Amino acid sequence: FNLKAEVTNGNCPLCEAKTIFVSIYQNVYRCMQCGGDTEQKVNGVISYMPIATAGTGPAPKMELEPDEPKA
Repeated sequence: FNLKAEVTNGNCPLCEAKTIFVSIYQNVYRCMQCGGDTEQKVNGVISYMPIATAGTGPAPKMELEPDEPKA
């Protein structure tokens, strides 16, 4: 499968810190400071809008499955 992660800088609307965001889905970025998920909006300027409050539950985890052995 093809895995692409984008890393960008910005101001988190949840913790109000200048931080690094890592993409976890198309246009969805996670703040590396507080762990909050935001949606990237581009309308003349790039801004991040909260989609979930940090700490409301366990963060989703990606599980990788090993490749099947080649016969």
